[in-house]
Amino acid sequence: MTFCEILRSLAEDKNITQKQLAIDLHIPVSTVGGYFQGISEPDFDTLKMFASYFGVSTDYLLDFRNAETENHDEDELIYIFRKMHNTQQKIFIEQGKAILKVNRQTEAK
Repeated sequence: MTFCEILRSLAEDKNITQKQLAIDLHIPVSTVGGYFQGISEPDFDTLKMFASYFGVSTDYLLDFRNAETENHDEDELIYIFRKMHNTQQKIFIEQGKAILKVNRQTEAK
């Protein structure tokens, strides 16, 4: 995924407009618009502000991975999991285990 796609997705998840993001981070609205459209990309300091604001790593914003994750979907899974409360995390894990069990049963047939 590109930076602009990731930024748009995070803003959508947080239900925040480009204008509100610009206000919150003290960045011109036109600059944020350029980021959302993929016309421009932020400098390092601005990238760090976005990471802090959305509670993600700069690696997540840049869709960069090392040996820890294999793709952006895995990164997103971790992001979603970390945003959940402890009880929700436990339910999420149990649902994942149930899916794996169904997969094993299907494969065995």
